[in-house]
Amino acid sequence: MSLRRKHKLSDLIVEDVKRRIVSDRLKPGDRLPNEKDLIEQYGCAKGTVREALKGLEVEGLIVTKTGPTGGAYLTQPTVDHAARALRNFLHFQHLDGDQIYQLRILIEEEVAASVVGRLSENDFRALEDNIALCAHPPQDEEEQRTQRIAELEFHNMLAALCPNPLLAFLGRFLNDLLRDLVVLKKVYLPARGQFGEANLDYHRRLLDAYRREDEATVRRLMREHMCDAHDHLHALEGEVAKRFLLDGPPHGH
Repeated sequence: MSLRRKHKLSDLIVEDVKRRIVSDRLKPGDRLPNEKDLIEQYGCAKGTVREALKGLEVEGLIVTKTGPTGGAYLTQPTVDHAARALRNFLHFQHLDGDQIYQLRILIEEEVAASVVGRLSENDFRALEDNIALCAHPPQDEEEQRTQRIAELEFHNMLAALCPNPLLAFLGRFLNDLLRDLVVLKKVYLPARGQFGEANLDYHRRLLDAYRREDEATVRRLMREHMCDAHDHLHALEGEVAKRFLLDGPPHGH
């Protein structure tokens, strides 16, 4: 028996469409050939073409429309769509903060440096509003959770301005992975005011360096910020693990 995997024709059609997106520089909104033309082009049955179109739709690469102008149109997957499956995969790898920060320390410094000189006044106002949200001690558990997530969103806002789409994706992906860790493990629960104060201080100093367009200082501050956040998260995870051992897992979950 041959060891070569036999590809389904519908999978080959999907790969051919992806190749054309790259080689022909197709854009969101471009229309694919209609069902009849695809059947003739690939010499296959209607069911095979429909299976291929369904696969492209599941991957977020096309949307199908009905009516006189109906058909399959290319669409650009969102960052959330692109990252969700990978984050779900990594949940089963039982990542911890140390493993995430091994990469995040490197990525965040590069993202931060890449946006120096790119912030508009609207961007500065949005970042200042984010900082203000975290500028007071949390009153309850929900506000504590909100502030931890807002601190990560500060970094997502920088990633959204990054001119390198791959770097921007990695920054956003790691931030969202950390957000999942914070929420799912409830790492935000142990009271650790120093963590919030340190984040607040670094964000304010970063914003000042951005206004001065001082790339060297932005790089230094972001690297220090990531190392400090790593230390705090490591301590928080230790407290959560200790509480889990003392109290046991929650019942009914």
